[in-house]
Amino acid sequence: MAQINYYTAEGLKKLNDELNYMISVERGKISAQIAEARDKGDLSENAEYDAAKEAQGLLELKISKLETVLATARVIDESQLDLSKALILSKVKIKNILNGSIMEYTLVSEKEADLKQKKISVDSPIGEGLLGKSIGDVAEVKIPSGVIKFEILEISR
Repeated sequence: MAQINYYTAEGLKKLNDELNYMISVERGKISAQIAEARDKGDLSENAEYDAAKEAQGLLELKISKLETVLATARVIDESQLDLSKALILSKVKIKNILNGSIMEYTLVSEKEADLKQKKISVDSPIGEGLLGKSIGDVAEVKIPSGVIKFEILEISR
């Protein structure tokens, strides 16, 4: 059985929009490219036709993968989440114990992660280290150069 993927309502809408765009727009574009290349004659020596067919195969693979992700997707009900622990969709304020810097991140699914928006994946080293921790706990995060310790200062939604 496929792994269940958890998303915010916004994240799930983005995935659905992406799938709909690929099906309704991209498929048509590639079909037109194939038809145009086919009209140019001998398909055995037609590089445009081969490229269009390859693009079609890649698009169908992307569509298939996205359909699988959506089939296993579940929307998280934020009102039911425990605020005493860092969980997916928690906004966590942390302090790097070594240098005292304070950061704030929202823990999200891997597909919704975006460091520019301060959204980190629960599957990332920091995300994994923070999951299940409470305010005042110290999360030890393993990185290639050793271990970083973060103190949990605040958990919110």
